[in-house]
Amino acid sequence: MELLGAATIVLLVCIACLLSFTAWKGRSGKGQMPPGPAPLPILGNILQVKPKNLAKTIEKLSKEYGPVFTVHLGSDPVVMLTGYDVVKEALIDRADEFASRGHMPIGDRANNGLGIIFSNNNEWLQVRRFALTTLRNFGMGKKSIEMRIQEEAEYLLKEINKTKGTPFDPTFMLSCAVSNIICSIVFGKRYDYKDKKFLSLMNNMNNIFEMTSSSWGQEKNNPDSSFHIKNLITSTFDLFIAGTETTSTTIRYGLLMLLKHPKIQEKVQEEIDRVIGQSRKPSVADRTQMPYTDAVVHEIQRFISLIPLALPHTVTKDTCFREYVIPKGTTIFPILSSILHDSKEFPNPNEFDPGHFLKENGTFKKSNHFMPFSAGKRICPGEGLARMEIFLLIATILQNFTLKPLVDPQELDVTPAMSGTSNIPPAYQLCALPR
Repeated sequence: MELLGAATIVLLVCIACLLSFTAWKGRSGKGQMPPGPAPLPILGNILQVKPKNLAKTIEKLSKEYGPVFTVHLGSDPVVMLTGYDVVKEALIDRADEFASRGHMPIGDRANNGLGIIFSNNNEWLQVRRFALTTLRNFGMGKKSIEMRIQEEAEYLLKEINKTKGTPFDPTFMLSCAVSNIICSIVFGKRYDYKDKKFLSLMNNMNNIFEMTSSSWGQEKNNPDSSFHIKNLITSTFDLFIAGTETTSTTIRYGLLMLLKHPKIQEKVQEEIDRVIGQSRKPSVADRTQMPYTDAVVHEIQRFISLIPLALPHTVTKDTCFREYVIPKGTTIFPILSSILHDSKEFPNPNEFDPGHFLKENGTFKKSNHFMPFSAGKRICPGEGLARMEIFLLIATILQNFTLKPLVDPQELDVTPAMSGTSNIPPAYQLCALPR
């Protein structure tokens, strides 16, 4: 009986797989869904897609199935777009068709379709436009924001000085510094790194709800307005999540790369000494006179590919794309790492080389493939602020300190500790020696 029962189960599994395979074959091909590996019932392509190294798995599959292909995450088909031409065509050339935010469970649970990151339709347009206008009014892209970053950089230097050249983990300091810049914009003040309220904010983003619980943003007489308190709070939450962790993690990963490559760190310091010296603070205006430092900052963002899959998009109607049809509501991932690590644009893409952004004469070389903030209508609204922060904070740190690893630089592992929807650097410590 047991043998008969086991045989029945095996038979049912085989039938389910056959039916799944038949259905999959009927849905993919020219004029239909993009091709991809055959999915298992319920499990989808779990055997082909490795969650711990998602981007590299996707890029490997693209070599077999082409730049537009389908994988099944569970029972849901997801279309992957790889390579500059395909991603540009979708996000820039056909921006309106691909601008909608795709389904992401964590975003649905946390934001309920509100805010900037996970909202859609007219509500998203209103809130995004409002956020950009407000940030500009508060000084984004202007001298006033630069001064806030420079001021916070001084507080960061004081915290680093307290280590007196002994080993420390820079994670907390960098998060506090970047978060304080957002605090100074949203709340009009910064916080001491040991302030209990600030620590609570850092450890529990729910404090944002309490600190922004005011009625200034509600238009009670307009029930269809996007400017109700819940949406404004969620949008503020988005600013902290998107504006703190991504930037501070980029800088933290960047410092690790400079520890790994001391000669590159030394060349950046030589340029800082030549252009800025020690008597004044680095400024955004210095960037045009510092092509090597600018190239290093770009190379950090290219190499680490912080958000390799971007955030999901979707189409709001059946959409013809290339030779395929993407059904309404299908989740779409533009694979940014496939652009940032394109070997045709960046020779030896897996090597950390500032030369990727330098011309032969040493001047800075722009690249259309530089898309760490995504592209099109869903490009990160805080890109300008983030780029200022990354340049100014790294330049300020290297102006004042030489960073030393605790082990031989060649022994440093720069492989992401986690590589799913984001690349998280491994934990490390460093010594900051005053110059």
